[in-house]
Amino acid sequence: MPLWLLGTTIIKAQTINMYTENQLKMDNKTILLTANKAVEEGNYAGFLSYCTNDAEWNFLGDRTIHGKDAILKYMEKTYVEPPIFNIDTIIEDGDFVTVTGEIKLKNENGTYDQYYYCDNWQFKNGKMAILKAYVVEKNMTSRIIRPNLALADIYI
Repeated sequence: MPLWLLGTTIIKAQTINMYTENQLKMDNKTILLTANKAVEEGNYAGFLSYCTNDAEWNFLGDRTIHGKDAILKYMEKTYVEPPIFNIDTIIEDGDFVTVTGEIKLKNENGTYDQYYYCDNWQFKNGKMAILKAYVVEKNMTSRIIRPNLALADIYI
């Protein structure tokens, strides 16, 4: 093995050890905020370093994505540019962190789609393992039925 490659391997190992030590010192809320910062910077692999290998994203009513590789493919396809988060509330309780807020995603047309979201994260051994996400388009028109009334359009 060339000497320069050996040195690179040692540096990578030191970086990984430093990351692991820093992560072990963080609470789950801080881990999630740090991971989301990586997403905002377009560092999706960095985000995934905070997830378990068998991470699962469940977008309730839409789809479930299993494993880091599938999640990375989803992120690269969905996030034309890194998303913009606006957090309203974040609550940590043991191995669970719940976040509510708004997210803006740039679409292929160059405009932003805006959503309300509520993410419920379950952590395992200091890593994000399971996401149950509720996502509603911000400017969506909903139709509801009221007793004794016709269908009414409600704008969120």
